[in-house]
Amino acid sequence: MAASFLAFHQSPASPLRPLPRASPLPLPNPSRPLPSPFRSSPPHRLAISCSSSSTSSADPHSPAAAAPSRHRRPPDENIREEACRQQNTYNHTHGFSARYVPFPSSPASNGGEECYSLDEIVYRSRSGVLLDVQHDMAALTKFDGAYWKALFDSRVGRTTWPYGSGVWSKKEWVLPEIDPEHIVSLFEGNSNLFWAERFGKEFVLGMNDLWVKHCGISHTGSFKDLGMTVLVSQVNRLIRLGRPIVGVGCASTGDTSAALSAYCAAAGIPAFVFLPADRISIAQLVQPIANGAYVLSLDTDFDGCMRLIREVTSELPIYLANSLNSLRLEGQKTAAIEILQQFDWEVPDWVIVPGGNLGNIYAFYKGFEMCRELGLVDRIPRLVCAQAANANPLYLHYKSGWADFKPVTASSTFASAIQIGDPVSIDRAVFALQSSDGIVEEATEEELMDAMTKADLTGMFACPHTGVALTALIKLREKGIIGKTDRTVVISTAHGLKFAQSKVAYHSKDISDMECHFANPPVNVKADFGSVMDVLKSVLKNKISPVNTMF
Repeated sequence: MAASFLAFHQSPASPLRPLPRASPLPLPNPSRPLPSPFRSSPPHRLAISCSSSSTSSADPHSPAAAAPSRHRRPPDENIREEACRQQNTYNHTHGFSARYVPFPSSPASNGGEECYSLDEIVYRSRSGVLLDVQHDMAALTKFDGAYWKALFDSRVGRTTWPYGSGVWSKKEWVLPEIDPEHIVSLFEGNSNLFWAERFGKEFVLGMNDLWVKHCGISHTGSFKDLGMTVLVSQVNRLIRLGRPIVGVGCASTGDTSAALSAYCAAAGIPAFVFLPADRISIAQLVQPIANGAYVLSLDTDFDGCMRLIREVTSELPIYLANSLNSLRLEGQKTAAIEILQQFDWEVPDWVIVPGGNLGNIYAFYKGFEMCRELGLVDRIPRLVCAQAANANPLYLHYKSGWADFKPVTASSTFASAIQIGDPVSIDRAVFALQSSDGIVEEATEEELMDAMTKADLTGMFACPHTGVALTALIKLREKGIIGKTDRTVVISTAHGLKFAQSKVAYHSKDISDMECHFANPPVNVKADFGSVMDVLKSVLKNKISPVNTMF
């Protein structure tokens, strides 16, 4: 990396003063009275104080919140202040709460067992296992599935702070106790569910109910935004509570660093990024640089970067942002809930997720399972984790019958974001797959690049990681495991523009030992009518009917 890219002129972070309290979107009028915890008397019309409260959040179901302003807000008032002006004086959490517990957590576990407040800076249990965010399900189950569906659906597409976000529209299931004024959101989520009609028909043996969840249609171009809004929001809260945090750091193969840098920039919090040198795309490299992060390009792979960032964050007051931190999974799980919403709360048969560090497959499981447990749906889909053959430790573990897990040394892969040989969330992934009757499949470099290109030729603009997932789909369909009429969702994790270099190499047939069967290079033609017509006639022969010219 050029030295100028590493130059970092640190300036004092913007003062983190309390912000005005926000008002959530009201719940649509239910067909029955609200359950008693949400029922309140009409409030007195009082002047509203916007001072920060670290342990409360606004009541989204009060009569005052249900009376939106009839006029556009004053020009000098922002959406936080508008929400503050419209809210009532009640501050309830309604008993909703969450905490850290050792993974795997048990819904029945209560006091007396190891647990931590989300306001503590802790990443592993005393025994060294990963932590999980456990919600108070007893409080959430006071309200039935129909209630939660109506609440979540009522927030889609709104700009009311912070509920217009696909993540924060499920705030009660994500970080129920955080004040809206501490939330750092770029209105992430609500991504497109693309009906892959032509791809299914032409390349997957006639599938007609194939969908691609384009999580890369997000602020920084990847699904990592979903988790980073949660993590940076909690860091923002901790800083305001006086915790000695000087910044947030991560190891990354590209997309995590982009998301962290953008959200830290929005909050005025310094970001520190460890990247493996010469192993990510230029587009992924420039994102954290453009957002002002302090970027270290290290002569190692992702696993080496991960070891270093863990050592650094154990010595310095830098908050660790990798998926070792279970806060990010709380945001990523909302993509699963979104899929159910987009199918009008019908459950697909299969969901296929590319896997590298393996937090995402567990996040999808957690989102689906939470909906099942709270009565929004009656089952969960079968999950498939797709890995690149050059970085396939989970696949090898699965093929061994879940025998002792062994990390691998990941080889270079075009699916660079999942080039990870020693995934942090291996235990989470195994749990998710075993609990969902799941499958693990792999894709060679040629298979994933061909699949990505075929997707592009049917109207998508996919990343190589999506090519890995599409390859898994094709293989499972050819084996008859996935049926022709099975409703299947493939998760596209990043935008194809981040990987334009690999697409150029493919279409130029400039990749060694790869046939590039579906390459579509430009044709060099002389700039005269006859030459152009010769080329077009050659391409269109047998497709153009003779033209009869009459005078």
